[in-house]
Amino acid sequence: MSHSEANGPPQMHATTILMVRKGGRVVIGGDGQVSLGQTIVKGNARKVRRLAKGSVIGGFAGATADAFTLFERLEAKLEQYPGQLTRACVELTKDWRTDRYLRRLEAMMLVADAEVGLLLSGAGDVLEPESGVMAIGSGGNYALAAARALEDSSHDAEEIVRRAMRIAAEICVYTNESLVLETLETPKT
Repeated sequence: MSHSEANGPPQMHATTILMVRKGGRVVIGGDGQVSLGQTIVKGNARKVRRLAKGSVIGGFAGATADAFTLFERLEAKLEQYPGQLTRACVELTKDWRTDRYLRRLEAMMLVADAEVGLLLSGAGDVLEPESGVMAIGSGGNYALAAARALEDSSHDAEEIVRRAMRIAAEICVYTNESLVLETLETPKT
C-alpha cells in the first residue's frame, strides 16, 4: 500500500496526453484508461476533444469532473477572446489560480490551435513547448521521450503520436492503447 493510500482513499490515476506539431499538422492524442488505486475503472474514456467550433483541440490529465469544468471555462474564454488562444488561456489560468472553487481543481491541459500549442496548470502555467512536442499525465514523460526520439524521423505528426503513445502504454500502468486523436491543419512554415 502506498503512503497516500494509507492516509486516505485510493488516488485516481488517469491518462497520458501527447501533442505533436509537425509538417503542417498538430495532433493531440490521449489514452482511455482511468484507474482508481490498483483497479482500472474505465478503459475508453475520451480525454481529447474539440473546442471553439473545432478550431481548438485539447486534452486533459487529472480528475475528469475537474477537467470538464476547465474545458467549459476555456470554451467561455475562447468565446470572449475569439481567435486568441493564448489570451484565453492566460485569462483561464488567472481565474484558476485566484477563484476559490477553481483552485481546488486537479487537472492539467494541453490545448492547441493552428498557431500555438500550450500546457495549462492550476499553478498558473501557460507554457509553449520549445519544440513541437509536449506531454502531460501519468505516462507523459514516457510519451514525451518517445515522441522526441521520433520527431526527426520521416513519420508525420499522427504516426509519431500513435507510436509514442504505444510506447508509453507499454511502460506506464496508468496508460492503455485505447487512443483518441484530434488533428488540426496548421500554416506551412
